[in-house]
Amino acid sequence: MKLAILDRDGVINQDSDQYIKTPDEWVPIEGSLKAIARLNHAGYRVFVATNQSGLGRGLFSIETLHTIHQKMMDEIQAQGGHIEAILFCPHVPEDHCDCRKPNPGLLLEIARRANQSLKDVPIIGDSYRDLEAARTVGAVPILVKTGKGLLTLSKHAKDLRDTLIFDDLASAVDMLIRKETQNT
Repeated sequence: MKLAILDRDGVINQDSDQYIKTPDEWVPIEGSLKAIARLNHAGYRVFVATNQSGLGRGLFSIETLHTIHQKMMDEIQAQGGHIEAILFCPHVPEDHCDCRKPNPGLLLEIARRANQSLKDVPIIGDSYRDLEAARTVGAVPILVKTGKGLLTLSKHAKDLRDTLIFDDLASAVDMLIRKETQNT
């Protein structure tokens, strides 16, 4: 089966500079939940890799994070979709861990769990660190303009030559599915 790896905040749901600290603050981006279901129906195993430094900063508890993720999973399931696993980094940048993107730790753990190489796997994010992590593991970096995507595009335009860029997750998924049907 094929894999797709998504960032959470700014890709699946609205982002906030003040962090998503409660289930009520978790609001899906229009079309993102249905896009995940479409990926599943096209034969993709979907994983989420997300930096959650708000946990390390004490802004919310692990229980609250699990509640936010359960809400996300329930809403995706209501659209006919499924996320195989959500992997998160709870650390702040000063911890210098190997799991905080742009480091590849979360992605390598997904590869281990999926028992599959990440070469040519689409990794969809809204920040430059998502794209750097994708490049590090030989995946296909895809930038969406939602969340911090437009800021990433303006700050790093010259570094995005190898990057596919889309308005949102739904349009990125349209391309992936169209590409699949052309290759069959």
